[in-house]
Order: sequence, then structure tokens, then C-alpha cells
Amino acid sequence: MPNPRHALGQRAEDVTAEWLAARGWLVLDRRWRTRAGELDLVCRDPDGALVGIEVKLRRAARTGTALAAVDGRRLRRLRRALATYAQASPRGWPALRLDLVTLEPVDGGWRLRRLAGIDAW
Repeated sequence: MPNPRHALGQRAEDVTAEWLAARGWLVLDRRWRTRAGELDLVCRDPDGALVGIEVKLRRAARTGTALAAVDGRRLRRLRRALATYAQASPRGWPALRLDLVTLEPVDGGWRLRRLAGIDAW
């Protein structure tokens, strides 16, 4: 029997990929894994930067904020994973960045928010 949390997480990533694509982003990879870590989505933003996207779904406030779930350890892993992806890519990238996309359920749908440059915080 499939894990409902896993299915919900995958749905959140699908919704995020569609949302970004509708705004001119190109989704290059999903759930890209390396020994360094995993990136939920790897995208090229409209300005040409390579962006690792961390997707966080929060169904209730009691679980804490999505940003709080991305601690220093997680950021280090995400940075290493994005650097590994960039090095393996045949093209050069004008910039590398990590963004966080949060999803909250609202009226039968989702409210999405993107926090750009979480690795710079």
C-alpha cells in the first residue's frame, strides 16, 4: 500500500512544477539525487539561473513553518547537491540559487509562495 504522505509530497512537487512552468521556468529534473543530497526540483529560471527548488507542504500550523524546516544541515546538503548538478551539466550557468516553495491548502486548492535565495539567508 503506498504511503499517503509520499503521494501528497509528490503531488505538491507536481503542482509546484506546473506553477513554475506557467511563469516561464523550465523544469530540468525532479527528485534529482546524488550522494550529496536530493533536490525536489531542478529548474532554469526565466533569467537563465540554475535553481534548486525545495518544496514544503504544510497542512497545519502546528508542524511549524516551512522555512523552519530548512535548517543549516539541510541547506548544506542542498548546496552540495546543486553544485554537483551544475558541475555535471554540459552548459555553464550564470548563477546558482536555492529557492523554497511553500504550499498551503486553501479552499480546495493550494496557495504557493516562492522564497528566492534561501541559501543566502
